[in-house]
Amino acid sequence: MEVSMKFINKLERKFGRFGIPNLTMYMIACYIIGYFLAMFAPGILSLFSLNIRLVTQGQIWRLVTWVIYPPSGTGNLIMFLLAIFFFYYPIGTALERTWGTFRYTLYIFSGLLFTILGAVLLYIFTGISYSGMFTTYYVSLSVFLAYALTYPNEQILLMFVIPIRMKWMALVYILLVLWDIFSYLRMGLWVGVVPIISSLLSFVIFFFSTRDMNRYNPKEVHRRQQFKKAVAPARTGNGITKHKCAICGRTEKDDPNLEFRFCSKCKGNYEYCQDHLFTHKHVE
Repeated sequence: MEVSMKFINKLERKFGRFGIPNLTMYMIACYIIGYFLAMFAPGILSLFSLNIRLVTQGQIWRLVTWVIYPPSGTGNLIMFLLAIFFFYYPIGTALERTWGTFRYTLYIFSGLLFTILGAVLLYIFTGISYSGMFTTYYVSLSVFLAYALTYPNEQILLMFVIPIRMKWMALVYILLVLWDIFSYLRMGLWVGVVPIISSLLSFVIFFFSTRDMNRYNPKEVHRRQQFKKAVAPARTGNGITKHKCAICGRTEKDDPNLEFRFCSKCKGNYEYCQDHLFTHKHVE
């Protein structure tokens, strides 16, 4: 987990300039194009699907053009636009501001890449290209889940009326995904599970790379609570430290393995530990 975060940090130092600003808007533009093609020219839209068999025959553009398939299918136009501009757009742009352009770009593109790899593996093992099963639905869902993980206590209005926290919304979606997987397996259609797992793999990696799972061990929880009680008086004394997280208050004396960074997007000299560098709300 720590290794993966260090790897991402190295990637950002080397390739940070290749991040795509406002990537969410480009994704939305693709969805809108795909939506109208699905409504008025489905024959043309089929030329852009992720059909690996046709890719092997030279139609390599399909490795890119499949992203125009909208995540919500061809339902009501008003509901589609409301979902895109009042839900997907603010969530995507907020994640980009919080993580930074490069990390958000990496997250989106890794989701797309894993989806393509899933389609390739499915074609290799079955000899059939299930092009209609691979869309951006679960990639878009991974953006929502990542936002819920970053801001679990943020409250939204479900159907513009019902207040609900993001973590409970995410739990509902996770249960729905698990139900989809169970339904496919119950019917013996294991091929239907591949698009789900491959598209959400970027979120799974993100979740485990940003969570120290040992922190949920009951013994570790008790030890951490006792430690906080023991060091609380010391933090108000004359002890001098070089680093201190603006969120949790931990210093290098709490854990010598902690890494600290200043946030360039916060106004003022705010320093954060590795657990809160990409999850805090920027100070304005």
